[in-house]
Amino acid sequence: MNGNLKLAVQSKGRLTEKSLELLKHCGLDIEDYSERLFIPARNFPLDILFLRDDDIPEYVQDGVADVGIVGENIFLEKQSETKILEKLGFGRCSLLIAHPENKQLKDIKDIEGKTIATSYPVILNEFLKKNKIKAKVIELSGSVEIAPSLGVADLICDIVSSGNTLMMNKLKKSFKVFDSQAVLISSEKNSLPKEKNKILEDLLRRIRSVLIARNSKYLMMNVPKSSLDKIVKIIPSLKSPTVLPLADENLLAVHAVIPSDKFWTIVEDLKSAGASGILLLPIENMIK
Repeated sequence: MNGNLKLAVQSKGRLTEKSLELLKHCGLDIEDYSERLFIPARNFPLDILFLRDDDIPEYVQDGVADVGIVGENIFLEKQSETKILEKLGFGRCSLLIAHPENKQLKDIKDIEGKTIATSYPVILNEFLKKNKIKAKVIELSGSVEIAPSLGVADLICDIVSSGNTLMMNKLKKSFKVFDSQAVLISSEKNSLPKEKNKILEDLLRRIRSVLIARNSKYLMMNVPKSSLDKIVKIIPSLKSPTVLPLADENLLAVHAVIPSDKFWTIVEDLKSAGASGILLLPIENMIK
């Protein structure tokens, strides 16, 4: 044992590249993994294990891996003794109920008595129970979308990102069951040794820095001194803006970190209040 923290990630799939991209933004030097099952980070005490996503919760539960990155849908479906340390903001998708396009589902109660094919029986059954609906659930390990055309089921419940697979199989979205994203998980029953826990805390600090930065932008602009109070009230800043003097005594430079999704809702108000030279810049990392 080398004492490194062991992180399990999906070997192949929609989360693989995004997981490695996140780690690289955290400052980790990771070589191309190609088809390897294991690689160490060159500049951080971390070993990355590449596993089937369905297996990651169990490996983390049993301590084979210390932590893992997996879809929240897999985390819930497997019901392993693991817990979420951080939601990672990528790999977003929804678990939806879909029906053949020549059928209609106007109300959730229309599901009553139907047969539903899914790879997520645990999550689906919980959804049905919550909505007091009785339906027959058939578990399929793959190609769920063809079940209605084969006469195996009336409806399907499956993970949907773009919806193209549904359209190809003449299916339409109906009711949302669950929204999912990538999460970082750890074991509930196995506590880490002190040194590994320190490594994990450092990794979490870096991850949270990247996540905050991804959801934020650095706003810069010039404003008339007379408009400063008005401008400051418009800016949805995470903290008080920085105000700097300029060569023109009538102008000030205002810098602020704002939520990424707020810029276009305030830019016209900023211009109306006299702001000029407005710049919006990306942030690579941000430590609170």
